[in-house]
Formats: sequence, C-alpha cells, structure tokens
Amino acid sequence: MLRQTSLGIIFSVAISSILAKNIMVYMAFKATKPGSSWRKFIGVKITNSVVFCCSFLQVLLSVIWLSTFPPFPEMNTHLYQDKIIFQCNEGSVMAFSMLLGYIGLLAAVSFIVAFFARNLPDTFNEAKNITFSMLLVCSVWVAFIPAYMSVTGKNTVLVEIFAVISSSVGILCCIFLPKCYIILVRPDLNSKSSLFRQIKVNTLN
Repeated sequence: MLRQTSLGIIFSVAISSILAKNIMVYMAFKATKPGSSWRKFIGVKITNSVVFCCSFLQVLLSVIWLSTFPPFPEMNTHLYQDKIIFQCNEGSVMAFSMLLGYIGLLAAVSFIVAFFARNLPDTFNEAKNITFSMLLVCSVWVAFIPAYMSVTGKNTVLVEIFAVISSSVGILCCIFLPKCYIILVRPDLNSKSSLFRQIKVNTLN
C-alpha cells in the first residue's frame, strides 16, 4: 500500500535537494555583483525551505491519497482463464498520476534552473551535469507512464524498479562521475593553484 507513496516522497526529497542546490548556486553568483539584492537571500534557510516545501507537498498529496482512496491488493481473474494474478490496485488513478506528475514537475523545474545556470564559471558550477541528469530523469518517467499502464501483475513491479534504478543511476553518474574522474584521473585539477587559475580565466572572460 505504501509502495507508490514511498517512491514519490523519496524522489521528491532527492530532486528537491538538487533543485535547492541549483537555486543556491545561481543566487550565489548573482549576489557577487555590486549592489545586488540577492545577498539578503543567501543562507542555509533558503535550501532547507525549498527542500521542506517541495517535499511537504508530496507528503500532503500522499496523505490525502491514502486517507481517501488507498491502494489495495486485488485478484485479476479476467486477464487469463487459467491463472489468477495478484496485483496492486492504485485506488485512485488520478492521485497516482498527480504523484508522478509532481515528480516530473520538480525535475522540469530543476532542469530549467540548471539550464539558466549553465553559463556560470565551471569551477563551482555543476549545472551542466545536473541539466543532463534531470533531462534523463524526465525521459525515464515519461517513458515509465505508458509502460506501467500497459503491463499487469509482477511486470508492473519490474517496470517500476527499472524506472527507479535507471533514474537513480543516471543522477548519480551525471553528478558524481565527473568528480570521481578529477579525483582519480586528474588530481592536478583538484588543487588550489588550479582553482585560482580557473577563477582568473573566468574573471578575464
């Protein structure tokens, strides 16, 4: 009964954390300009507020769903004449669609914010990697919806597991593989001299 709601809440926390990071990076570079009004918004409270608000909306949606039309197990005797398939009935298709749609909305907003922040200095900026990861997440979940609706029984669980694993691996690889590459293959770039040199180049440009 809690499979779909747990999925929605966990992914909402993960994607809202990435969104909060994008917003903080974008605001930090906007605040460096003289006389910028962005400085008063810089702080840990902004990121915590973004994560809390985005996650709270998903939790609220899940509570309403579980209290009105919760998922329940059912026996499908119509698909096959000689088989009885135990499957999960979502209870409310609209609530399930809203849960997935909210995840897609967060991913789309994260993609847009990262896209606008892509031209910030590369030394501090992961927006390009996050842009690609959010594009991958959106693609996976857009493909997940028709695939989930077209299968029954244990295949629905397999489709859901594939979507979760592929989107999670995509986010981790896009964000952390470049860091692992620098640490393991190019340790010369992970130094203060390289950092200051990159800052100087970005300043001149």
